[in-house]
Amino acid sequence: MHPRLAHRGPWADHDGPLPIVEGTVIRLQVEHLPGQREAKPVWLWSSVTGPDDVDIDDLVEEVARCWQAYLRRFDLEHTFRLFKQTLGWTAPKIRSPEAGDRWTWLVIAAHTQLRLARHLAVDLRRPWEKPLPPERLTPARVRRGFRHLRAKTGHPASAPKPSRPGPGRPPGVKNRRQATRHDVGKTVRRDTTSPGDHQIRG
Repeated sequence: MHPRLAHRGPWADHDGPLPIVEGTVIRLQVEHLPGQREAKPVWLWSSVTGPDDVDIDDLVEEVARCWQAYLRRFDLEHTFRLFKQTLGWTAPKIRSPEAGDRWTWLVIAAHTQLRLARHLAVDLRRPWEKPLPPERLTPARVRRGFRHLRAKTGHPASAPKPSRPGPGRPPGVKNRRQATRHDVGKTVRRDTTSPGDHQIRG
């Protein structure tokens, strides 16, 4: 058993037969589920492979690590959702990979700040949300009360000075720093017709 590759994506320009990706198949079986539901087995695939003489203790630890990571997938998905929808990870139009890396680290720093301020923020929950103790507040809930928390905490920066925005580019002047445009769509064209598909007209 192995993932079946196709001639698309990173394998679009691969010549010859596609390789077989070796891995390890793990069968996860639990004794019971909440609500007396039937516990069906779950099949997981790992790219980790080892020789036949691998230590059984190391193998057990690797298998346990795989299914524990599988159970944490929901936390990872909600973290990426928070980064994109709340913290604006994909909002700016980044022009260079270096700027993208800097913005990503800023988003990670903001997320860390929200995690560290859980015990200081007030839970401004929605009417349909259940109350949570301070140590269990989510970053989204901490962000709701963060504007009240920021006014009470000290910071090394001085008070902002009032100023007017800059004049910007004068009217009628062209933009000399235009962003690089990339073609959208397929970049590889293939002939999908076979020799037998052509019709000869007299």
